[in-house]
Amino acid sequence: MNAHVAPASQHAINADTIVQSARTVIATEAAAIRALEPRIGPEFVEACRLIMGCAGRVVVTGMGKSGHVARKIAATLASTGTPAFFVHPGEASHGDLGMILPQDVVLALSNSGETDEVLFILPVIKRQGIPLIAITGNANSSLADQANVHLDASIAAEACPLGLAPTASTTAALVMGDALAVALLEARGFTSEDFARSHPAGSLGRRLLLHISDVMHTGEGIPAVPPNASLTQALMEMTRKHLGMTAVVDADQHLLGVFTDGDLRRALDDDGVDLRGATVAELMTRGPKTIGADKLAIEAAQLMEKHQIHALLVVNDQQQVVGALNIHDLLRARVV
Repeated sequence: MNAHVAPASQHAINADTIVQSARTVIATEAAAIRALEPRIGPEFVEACRLIMGCAGRVVVTGMGKSGHVARKIAATLASTGTPAFFVHPGEASHGDLGMILPQDVVLALSNSGETDEVLFILPVIKRQGIPLIAITGNANSSLADQANVHLDASIAAEACPLGLAPTASTTAALVMGDALAVALLEARGFTSEDFARSHPAGSLGRRLLLHISDVMHTGEGIPAVPPNASLTQALMEMTRKHLGMTAVVDADQHLLGVFTDGDLRRALDDDGVDLRGATVAELMTRGPKTIGADKLAIEAAQLMEKHQIHALLVVNDQQQVVGALNIHDLLRARVV
């Protein structure tokens, strides 16, 4: 333990002081963000034009805490339609500069604008004619001076009471990067479907990209019986296939109806039905709700919710049964 730092147990915890400290940090960082708004103007537009005209990728770089922010900005750009990646400035001078190509744009972050590792690689970038966008807290810095475009992310004060730990400054830089990413997203006409394609494992990706054909049961997994099947045969097929229903189809797999748990309950409640002698065609529901294999899985969930059903048959244009699914399939796929 550092000899100059007393253990936490030796400090009295004052709840009011802690709450006030946290509120001060939030207020300080909120003020830093608000100060950015009037600075968004021609320089910001030019930065967007440089990136929009880039035939390569946006190479984002920064050292220390600015490097952490730069990584996040690169990830946000990449996921919103602007190809981007992070290069560590220290590693860049030891070979990673080869990752930066003449058709790229470099976005460099440094609060002071005097970070040695970033300044060291600038001559190589400038010699290749690579456009440089800088986000700094010092408009008179070396980095700002060498940049094609400088975005001012300066702050009045850090939220750290010692004025040492990067807090408000990193927040301001991050927000400036987010502003770039979103402005570019809108300029490109980037849609939620585009976002889903770069996030296929996320909930939005599953909702927008997963199709019925990806989750439905096919072939021998489809519960189906002929119209002359007995109630017992229909129940056995439902039990084997575990979907709580069975399709009733003709010899060419054309859909005639569906027999469900609900149909069974209604038949049991009807004293006029001969359960031993009845065929499934007499007990089935005609004109059941169906869906196409090319539809989104989320559409099946919406259809089930709207009609208060738990399973669907999948048919082609000729009304032949090609698949089946139930709510559990959608839950397993994390669509709902």
